[in-house]
Amino acid sequence: MNPEPSRSMQHFTLDEKDHIAHLVLNRPDQLNTMGPSFWRELDAVLRQLNREGTARALVISSTGKHFCAGMALDTFDTQKEGNVGLNDQTPEGRAAVFDSLLDIQSTFNLLEDLRIPVIAAVHGGCIGGAVDLLTACCLRYASADAFFCIQEINIGMVADLGTLQRLPKLMPLALVKELAYTGRRLPAARAFAHGLVNEVFDSQEQALAAALACAHEIASKPPVAIWGTKQAIHYARDHSVEDSLKQMGWMQGAIWSNAHVASAVKGFQTKTQPAFPDLARLHPFNERG
Repeated sequence: MNPEPSRSMQHFTLDEKDHIAHLVLNRPDQLNTMGPSFWRELDAVLRQLNREGTARALVISSTGKHFCAGMALDTFDTQKEGNVGLNDQTPEGRAAVFDSLLDIQSTFNLLEDLRIPVIAAVHGGCIGGAVDLLTACCLRYASADAFFCIQEINIGMVADLGTLQRLPKLMPLALVKELAYTGRRLPAARAFAHGLVNEVFDSQEQALAAALACAHEIASKPPVAIWGTKQAIHYARDHSVEDSLKQMGWMQGAIWSNAHVASAVKGFQTKTQPAFPDLARLHPFNERG
């Protein structure tokens, strides 16, 4: 596959090469904070990647001093055009908070629901909303200077974009409560010890290299088998063993390929890389003529 040209946005750059998509947070002067345009751009790029089916793994990394300092503090300023307005003055306004939050949450849900694995390479601060983003990824690599902070409690609110729902499935509950109640920083070494990150490296460059290497390894496998594996793991996380085994049988029956297995076995025996088809391109119903 030939490299696609880099697609530049206000908050990100996106490159795709050798079936690896690399999304880079690219506002270091703003500590890569998340404003309204951040969500619009991220939502659009994730939907595009999911629709096209050519990328087989997504790596997310960042620039500057910190991975991401979380939500831009003026995002909920009701006086600023284009911002998220949370009106607590009327019951109707408070009811609309629910719908607004679900709309924002849906973007990070796209990360978790993406047809391909998502790998984060974190350095410096991963703060507030960035932790929400991180917990929706499949794998997490970190540099030694990385730290994680549920910042919301420090600014008088409850974390509401996925951290409190996903983090207890990744780390011991007592530690999650400690971090959520106090707003303390979790250093990379302790995050690794408790399972939040897969591995810690001396530098940002090494963490990114490890994430890209893992992505290339994933990309060498049959994409539909990776898709099925991600589906099965997520289903098993939220269901009983009995239900998950039944789901596995239904799914395996839907995607089983003798040709893929034969190609993979032959490649293993001959030490050659077999070729596998990309995932099918999706054609959203609302785009059909």
